[in-house]
Amino acid sequence: MLAGWAKANRYAGSKDRAAIQSRVFDVLRNRARYVRAMGMETPRALIVASRHIGESASFEDVMEDFSGARFAPEPLSKEEEAALYDAIAKLDHLSETEMLNLPDWLLPHFKDAFSDKWVQEVEALNERAPVDLRVNAARTHRESVQFQLKDEGIETALCAYSPWGLRTEMAARVTHTKVFKQGLLEIQDEGSQLSCLLAGAKKGEQWVDLCAGAGGKTLALMAALDDEGRLVACDTDPRRLGRLQPRVERASGRSVEMCVLKPFDPALPDPDLGAFEGAMDGVFVDAPCSGSGAWRRQPEARWHLSEEKLGTYQTAQREVLARGARLVRPGGRMVYVTCSLFKSENEDQISHFLSAFDEFSLSDWQAHWPEKGVKPDVASGGALRLSPCTTQTDGFFIAILERRA
Repeated sequence: MLAGWAKANRYAGSKDRAAIQSRVFDVLRNRARYVRAMGMETPRALIVASRHIGESASFEDVMEDFSGARFAPEPLSKEEEAALYDAIAKLDHLSETEMLNLPDWLLPHFKDAFSDKWVQEVEALNERAPVDLRVNAARTHRESVQFQLKDEGIETALCAYSPWGLRTEMAARVTHTKVFKQGLLEIQDEGSQLSCLLAGAKKGEQWVDLCAGAGGKTLALMAALDDEGRLVACDTDPRRLGRLQPRVERASGRSVEMCVLKPFDPALPDPDLGAFEGAMDGVFVDAPCSGSGAWRRQPEARWHLSEEKLGTYQTAQREVLARGARLVRPGGRMVYVTCSLFKSENEDQISHFLSAFDEFSLSDWQAHWPEKGVKPDVASGGALRLSPCTTQTDGFFIAILERRA
């Protein structure tokens, strides 16, 4: 949205774009509070609240901002002026969900997932996310890329857990750097990197990425295979897959095949992947989901989610798990990943899958962690759950499902 606006309004300088972006994200991260304070949810009212509440600007200063002078917005209406006058007082009567910028219907989902720590988890979703980078380990070393980025004015730190990861707090245009153009790094959250790390893809293996999308995780799997073996990237949307090919070429990869999937009926042979049934070393299922774990980056998404849409995601998750299970060879594994924090998309789906496919079992994530690697300080056993609060990554759920040999 913001990128599209910037392209259509090139007269705006970099400082203006940064200020507009900051304002928009402040509104999105505090939408519920601002709506309550102003008693209305028009864009102007939310901007007024952002200035008055978010920046502590006085009533008089906000009125002056909306003067109608050159380049200034039109003066506040009588209704807007009255709302501004009462806004601060209304903050004393915020509900629990208004304070946390959360739709009411989602409250049980967070309490179910995090018990008495749910408030801290939701608060972390309202914080600003850092920019994480994944170094292309098949072509270079992390420290080398870190040095080159510093030379281009971008300071980074090593990610805490991912051996491929760098983190920066700078609002830098990473995609314009030499190392990015040379295919030596990608923008990818550390949690997303860890899902690929735990997949454990090795040289010479055969893998299917069943929900590849534009291919961020596909590229990480490709690097792990070191361009030896077979990697089939699948998606139902040819436009998403179309964005993957240039990224593969930039990363100097050759081992990725692409497959546009037709609708799947579990009662019938697979129309696209039948040749791979029982033959793949690994199947990576980056399942369609609510995306609740990434709400730091997309704070508006919580307001677009509905119970009906969440149910649609859950149906799709069961379908892709059933489709992927057919492809795994005896002794192979399927890695189920969501960027969701909800048990209904995570633990509940794994329980349902294991009850229907008894040839699979859930493997402890710690058994697949690299030796000498720093492990997240989270619950052991079973699947790995990451979150902004506990691991300072986006929220991810990673379950490794092994098929008996």
